[in-house]
Amino acid sequence: MPSFDTVCEANLVDVKNGVENTVKEITTRFDFKGTSASIEIKDKEITMIGDAEFQLAQIEDVLRNKLTKRNVDVRFLDMGDVQKMGGDKVKQVITVRNGIEAELGKKIQRILKDSKLKVQGAIQGDSVRVTGAKRDDLQTAMALLKKEITDVPLSFNNFRD
Repeated sequence: MPSFDTVCEANLVDVKNGVENTVKEITTRFDFKGTSASIEIKDKEITMIGDAEFQLAQIEDVLRNKLTKRNVDVRFLDMGDVQKMGGDKVKQVITVRNGIEAELGKKIQRILKDSKLKVQGAIQGDSVRVTGAKRDDLQTAMALLKKEITDVPLSFNNFRD
C-alpha cells in the first residue's frame, strides 16, 4: 500500500553554518564593536546576547538573512521571550523546531479525514505516516497539507509505492 511520511525537520548543518556566518558578521560590523553582542548554538537552541532588545532584533535580522541564503526556512525558528541578564544585558533563546508536535499531528489527521480523500494519517512519534490505495490520492493529500498548514514548514519523505 503506498505511503509517505510528513515531517518537520530542519537541516541542522545549514542552521549551524548560518549561525557561524552570523558570528563572523557580528564581529566585523562597526555598530557591534565594543558591545556584548553574541550568538551561539548548542544542540537545537540558539542563544542571542545583546545590550538591548534593539540589538537582539538586529542580530536576529542578520541570522534570518544568513539562514535564508542557505535555504533554511525561517519558520523552523521558535522565538523565545527576551530575558534580562545581570547588568544591562538581555538574552533570547531561539529553539529550532524538529518533529511534529501531537497537536499538529492531530490537526493533520483531521484535515485528511475532512478532505474525503481515501487516505489515512497515523501519528508515529514525531512524524505522520499517510497511507492510501492510490498514488494520486497521496499526491493530492501532499498538496492539501502544504496549502492548509502554513505556519510550519512541512516536508514529505519516505514515499513508498
